[in-house]
Amino acid sequence: MQKKPSHNFGKFSGRKSNAAIKEQFKQEKRKIKKEREEFFEKKKAAKRGTSFSQNREGNRGQGTEVQPSITRPENPGQMPLNKFLAHAGIAARREAAEMIQNGLVKVNGVLITEPGHKVTSKDDIRVNNKKAFLAKNLVYILLNKPKDYITTTDDPQGRKTVLDIISKATRERVYPVGRLDRNTSGVLLLTNDGELAQKLTHPSNEVKKVYHVTLNRPLEKNDFDKILAGVVLDDGPASVDVLAYADIKDKTQIGVEIHSGRNRIVRRIFESLGYDVKNLDRVVFAGLTKKNIERGKFRFLTEKEVRDLKHFGKGK
Repeated sequence: MQKKPSHNFGKFSGRKSNAAIKEQFKQEKRKIKKEREEFFEKKKAAKRGTSFSQNREGNRGQGTEVQPSITRPENPGQMPLNKFLAHAGIAARREAAEMIQNGLVKVNGVLITEPGHKVTSKDDIRVNNKKAFLAKNLVYILLNKPKDYITTTDDPQGRKTVLDIISKATRERVYPVGRLDRNTSGVLLLTNDGELAQKLTHPSNEVKKVYHVTLNRPLEKNDFDKILAGVVLDDGPASVDVLAYADIKDKTQIGVEIHSGRNRIVRRIFESLGYDVKNLDRVVFAGLTKKNIERGKFRFLTEKEVRDLKHFGKGK
């Protein structure tokens, strides 16, 4: 009868080397990553109306796959002219529609005044005689706007625009999403993503904005209640979602949450009750804040922030 070995090392017999274990982990991670990429590619292909296999074929041999969050297809097919101009980084879709209606756009040499006129990337589209191209690289810039800058892409009077601040940030043509008055400071998003700009400015999505208001005198309690109940302005009723004293000891400091995008709406609400707005600062827009961004400075959005914006909708 053989004597059993006195040591207890048998449980280690047949154990894989560290190198083998690491290689196994790597292979499993590659497999999971590949499955995840294929899953999302199928979803994206379905949205674009192309098959998954066609999408994979189109990406072969390119070295790295182009990220759909920052890339547009070469030929997206027909789309309305104002949408094309938005995707080209000319202006937001509503502003582009105004440009078209004002006779500033030609398609293949023909003046077009209908924003819904269908075009493709193969058409020769010119705005003020400058050719427009679909933007491929999508850019998202968050600016802490200072006073004395206007939020238009161009100013005939030669005043400073927000594009002057970010002029070295990108070569892409970006434009502000929504507007801030010349004397209003705070959070401002600039992008060449026309679809996102349309989403964030469309009234139906009720995008929230929060402002810090400084008044020339304390806000009286009865006026506080009137604003909460809603006031009537020249262009119709106006209401706020939330109203609060930013500093209970200083009732000239007011916090306002609102989703309306009407022109100068916050200033006009207080002015309708006899107050002067000495300072107006937007501190939140669509969940974006100016945290860690000095006045007059900017930064690029993170991928997570871009994803959150694309899913930003009514009630969020």
